[in-house]
Amino acid sequence: MKRIFLLLAVVAMTALQSCEGDQGPVGPQGPQGPGDGDTISEVFELQNVNFQLNANNEYTIYRELNPVIFDSDNILIYRMTGTIDAQTPIWQLIPRTLFLNEGELDYDFDFSMEDFTIYAGGTYNLATTPQFINNQTFRIVIVPGYFSRGGVNLEDYNAVIKAYGIDDSNVKILN
Repeated sequence: MKRIFLLLAVVAMTALQSCEGDQGPVGPQGPQGPGDGDTISEVFELQNVNFQLNANNEYTIYRELNPVIFDSDNILIYRMTGTIDAQTPIWQLIPRTLFLNEGELDYDFDFSMEDFTIYAGGTYNLATTPQFINNQTFRIVIVPGYFSRGGVNLEDYNAVIKAYGIDDSNVKILN
């Protein structure tokens, strides 16, 4: 009796799985996928800018983003620390702490969808080392939030622009 019941169950399951009927109507359009279809990674540059001492005794560089970025987007900021030759700058990701004879100098930043601020702070009077707060050049890389590339070395500017398909020959100057 158990074998007959098992045999009937297997036959019934096979019959139900092999049934085919008319195709149903096409379902509704699905939701928009990640991104807006035309958002791409971008690179901006601030050339030879000076930090400004604000009312809170902080050295800052402030810029608005136009157009604004999406809430899920990220910003990476690199400071030019020198050049290998006239065509090859050396970029260093911030935040960064420099250990100088005068003390420690920190570069940091924050950002929102509408703006970003770069900070320079230290354990000494930064006005005594103007070469670190005047005529600074920064690259600002906007990475859309839907990009999730593990294994990218964010410290390496060239690896970042390659991984995100950025053409840095078309850098937009923000000054």
